[in-house]
Amino acid sequence: MSMEKISVSKAREIAEKKGLKPGLVKGTDGIQFTKGDNPRLDVIDWDEFEDKLDERDLAVYESGGWMKIMKE
Repeated sequence: MSMEKISVSKAREIAEKKGLKPGLVKGTDGIQFTKGDNPRLDVIDWDEFEDKLDERDLAVYESGGWMKIMKE
């Protein structure tokens, strides 16, 4: 299967089903999904997540329920 770009709202839907939240890697501008129990990540809200994607020309891609944040 190939990775397909999805909207933030679709990513949020998938993430919520899997118990995931958007996170910011402490001390960097890196973003990733987290279950919220990683001390190296700060959970951020979905608006901030979307802003970070836009700032860095990133998008969420999905294949078979697996999501990855990559350059557009």
